[in-house]
Amino acid sequence: MMHHADDPTVPYDSDTPLGDVVLSSRVRLARNLSGYPFVNRASPDQLLEIVHRVQTTPMGGAFASGTRWINLQSSDETDRKLLFERNLISKHFSEGTHPRCVALSTDGCASIMVNEEDHLRAQMFAGGFRLHSLVAAMTQLDRSLEQSLDYAFHPRFGYLTACPTNLGTGIRISVMLHLPALRILDELEKMRRSAKELKLAVRGIHGEGSDALGELFQISNQVTLGRSEDDLLEEFAGVIVPQIVEYERQARLRIIETDTAAASDRAHRAVGILRSARLLSLEEAFKYLSRVRLGIALGVVEKIPLSTVNRLLFEVQPAHLARILTLSPTARGDDRAARATHVRSTLE
Repeated sequence: MMHHADDPTVPYDSDTPLGDVVLSSRVRLARNLSGYPFVNRASPDQLLEIVHRVQTTPMGGAFASGTRWINLQSSDETDRKLLFERNLISKHFSEGTHPRCVALSTDGCASIMVNEEDHLRAQMFAGGFRLHSLVAAMTQLDRSLEQSLDYAFHPRFGYLTACPTNLGTGIRISVMLHLPALRILDELEKMRRSAKELKLAVRGIHGEGSDALGELFQISNQVTLGRSEDDLLEEFAGVIVPQIVEYERQARLRIIETDTAAASDRAHRAVGILRSARLLSLEEAFKYLSRVRLGIALGVVEKIPLSTVNRLLFEVQPAHLARILTLSPTARGDDRAARATHVRSTLE
């Protein structure tokens, strides 16, 4: 059974420096065991063996206070969707049919996918801008696993991974950014171009191939070969993210300075719709929550905490909604009424 969706450990707070723009931070690590083929080449028996090896490994770091294992082949579909909506497992992993499982930390903020694209894919997640502490925690977890597991490592190339972009340190650091002002001023393309030049991946809310709902963009490093963790962190967290945050903040200032009334109107209409709608699609919920979030940042919307909007951006997703409201399977097909009810009651 998953944590209840209103579990306070889910990181909704972005009360960190840059938290007005950075919704959440994530660090992902790819590792493979030596002596086994990569997942796409391994036989079902080898995959089961890998599952067994990892499940019997003592877990330290983020998992020191307890680990919950979920076997994806026998798990409930809502649980899988919930983990996907929280970005704790990937779509590809959720929908696979081969032997695979996931370890979850007791606080629900760390996971280890076994037999995704690589034998191990560990992920850690936090609200706001917390990349430094996440990288430190991931390094600690990696060291504890490496004491018992023999990783595939090459003296020249570093850790060997199924995808060449993860070769080397095998670490991916990413942030979820809320960039509504850049969109309003039509400057997202400029941001995408500079991100491309800096070899960054820009994706939607659920990573590869997903849409940028509610002006939320996941930005991550692309290349790890020949770079140390410290290098990557220093450049990404120390230079790149603050620079994009500055672009967005400058755009917000221009919006409020050029037409305060229009900015205020846009945000308050969104509040009105969210407080009174009886049917709300996922796209609409994200659109209006994004406008309210911008209104809070601009100082034109008061009395709605940022953390409430951050929480709703998770909870309006179908599996979260089903878990919170224990919807019957028939109601899940069209959850617009349930979504509208949940948003209204939360904002009251």
